[in-house]
Amino acid sequence: MSPAEPGADDVPSAELHAVAPQLRALRRAASLTLEAAARAAGLSPAHLSRLETGQRQPSLPMLLTLARVYGTTVSELLGETVPERDAIVRSAAMEPAPAGGWTYWQAGSAGRGMQALRVHVPYGSQGDIVRVHPGEEWLYVLQGRLSLRLGDTAHVLAPGDSAHFDSLTPHRIAAAERDGAEFLFVHTLLQSPVAALCLGPATAHPTPGETS
Repeated sequence: MSPAEPGADDVPSAELHAVAPQLRALRRAASLTLEAAARAAGLSPAHLSRLETGQRQPSLPMLLTLARVYGTTVSELLGETVPERDAIVRSAAMEPAPAGGWTYWQAGSAGRGMQALRVHVPYGSQGDIVRVHPGEEWLYVLQGRLSLRLGDTAHVLAPGDSAHFDSLTPHRIAAAERDGAEFLFVHTLLQSPVAALCLGPATAHPTPGETS
């Protein structure tokens, strides 16, 4: 049995009544179809549908998985009061976080349906990874020149240029110049604020390119 599909023995029964409507509302807030959310959580669409309609009760591991997919907490999935999020992110609070050769600064509030980052990409880092996953992405180049491949089409973006695309389009991002590049990045799926920009499998590509 998949770890995402055990029974509900470890979730207090008194709290389960609030889960079904929250699951559907949070999935829609994250702009995910039933199929995309189920795939990201390792469930079948039919199983997730039964959870959303209250026909089946989730276990705690399943709630943890869905919370990660929707960029929220188990407390919110259970309908508990969520503290008010600060709308302002001050520059002094943006701590740099390196991962895979890139450096990320959180540029938005945590737990939202979108994640906003400022990203620095050194030349040559992560240049052979292709990403495909549900959601949308938007980026805006601040410094340097950015190489962006969408499907079979290659683009070079200069400061002031932007791109907005469906994340199901295979895509790669890299710095086009040796000084690297810096850009603002927003995407609609939250998995990890640092270790991965996108939710979904990363597949090595035989020729150097870009990542996201």
